[in-house]
Amino acid sequence: MSFKSKVVIVTGASSGIGAYIVTAFAKEGADVVLVARNEDRLKKVAKECEGFGGEPLMVPADITIDDEGKNVIAKTIEKFGRLDVLVNSAGILRTGLLEKGDIMKVFDEVMNINVRAAVNLMKYATPHLIQTKGNIVSISSVGGQQVFAEFMASYSTSKAALDMFSRGAAVELGKHGVRVNVVSPGGVLGTSLLANAGFDPQLTADDFAFRSLLGRWSELQEIADLVLFLASDKAKGVTGSNYTCDNGYLNDKQCFKKGVILK
Repeated sequence: MSFKSKVVIVTGASSGIGAYIVTAFAKEGADVVLVARNEDRLKKVAKECEGFGGEPLMVPADITIDDEGKNVIAKTIEKFGRLDVLVNSAGILRTGLLEKGDIMKVFDEVMNINVRAAVNLMKYATPHLIQTKGNIVSISSVGGQQVFAEFMASYSTSKAALDMFSRGAAVELGKHGVRVNVVSPGGVLGTSLLANAGFDPQLTADDFAFRSLLGRWSELQEIADLVLFLASDKAKGVTGSNYTCDNGYLNDKQCFKKGVILK
């Protein structure tokens, strides 16, 4: 799938799924825009993208701040003159409980980055995507369809909200030829989501009771492949869809009972 002459924004591009996605687009010839808060890690990913012959635009930004989200789109148009694909990959996991009393701080933080920031970027990207008949792909989670554990309720709520908003955006923008889709991974190797949420960074997939019908977690490449497919003309008839890549987790009744509980 060639994305030559296409301009692609990827948020959360400094690590994990976002970093892998933006590198995959660069490899396919896209002009990529890397967005994240951590400038040092962003520089490393941008260097990888340069290795494929392009000139990536790096925009260090806290997209939970409305004006910084607006600036991401403005800088993209200033440099490249167009926008073809917006990938909302930035996301966080935080744990909190009603009984513990810390729920509102956790809830607000998770909703701000996982939902509100994505919606704000979509708003500013929309007029440019209408011009190019471009598309939006957001990274959600099977957590939007199943609460893994009680302390992850805020995370699951945010992903369910992202799923539903994306469906609504697909309905609104379809008349302009703009497609909006979601990719929902299950367990994925090589991300920092759990470590950033306070879990031991040395833990592996075998340390969790998060199982699947196929007995495995996905690799970053699998998620990137789905995103590139949905962003390409090969998926020109796909909009308002949620592509799940969970190795059968949601279809395993025993997995539902186990949830995500450490051994």
